[in-house]
Amino acid sequence: MKIQLIRHATLLIEIGGRRLLIDPMFSPKGSFDPTPSMLPQLRNPTVDLPMTLEQLPPIDAVIVTHRHPDHFDQAAAEWLPKDITLLCQSEDADAFRKEGFAAVMPLELQSAAALLDLRITRTGGRHGRGAIGQKMGTVSGFVLESQQETLYIAGDTVWCEEVGAALDAFRPNAAVLFAGEARFPAGGPITMGINDMMAVLERAPETKVVVAHLEAWNHCGLTRAALREDMRIEGMADRVAVPEDGEWVAL
Repeated sequence: MKIQLIRHATLLIEIGGRRLLIDPMFSPKGSFDPTPSMLPQLRNPTVDLPMTLEQLPPIDAVIVTHRHPDHFDQAAAEWLPKDITLLCQSEDADAFRKEGFAAVMPLELQSAAALLDLRITRTGGRHGRGAIGQKMGTVSGFVLESQQETLYIAGDTVWCEEVGAALDAFRPNAAVLFAGEARFPAGGPITMGINDMMAVLERAPETKVVVAHLEAWNHCGLTRAALREDMRIEGMADRVAVPEDGEWVAL
């Protein structure tokens, strides 16, 4: 199993002899307004893609965890072939179909589908706690199972019962966590911070972790350097990969 962080939450995943694209967001640097009242007031995304779209390899399918614009944007909608297999949460299926995608595979919560040689299950999450989490709407994670390996993509969530339940049920070899500790001026974090990630590591002691969703959107305050240092202090550096944009992680 190999994972390439492209930028933010956009990933290439090679598992079971297949290559999947996760949460494609292809807009050039500075295409979106900054999150209001959050520093630094930089336009989003705050960094360029590490490669051109022409350099992306062929893909077998796309998974979109939810349709917030930092996870699926107009640039991706225009670039992706309309006949590509696209897995999503059922709540988002109509929007993809209206954009012309002809092979949408919607999944209900806790349901599974066979995709090529893989079994893919949709899991739950919470995009923040309390009122801010409710305002952020429905988000999902996805578990990818091949005959040899299991990968859990948690999606835009903080630590919650749903994440713990997914770890318990699937016992993944590896998990991708969307971190950055993103937040708005009011309310708590809406993606994982250090404490959330430590909860994952403690709940699933055999699971390797790959961290994404860092240093590409202006309301994500947790940096790679701070995360790596905290993991070193906690004695977890050997279990946690914090890739740079464009970097591959072999698991």
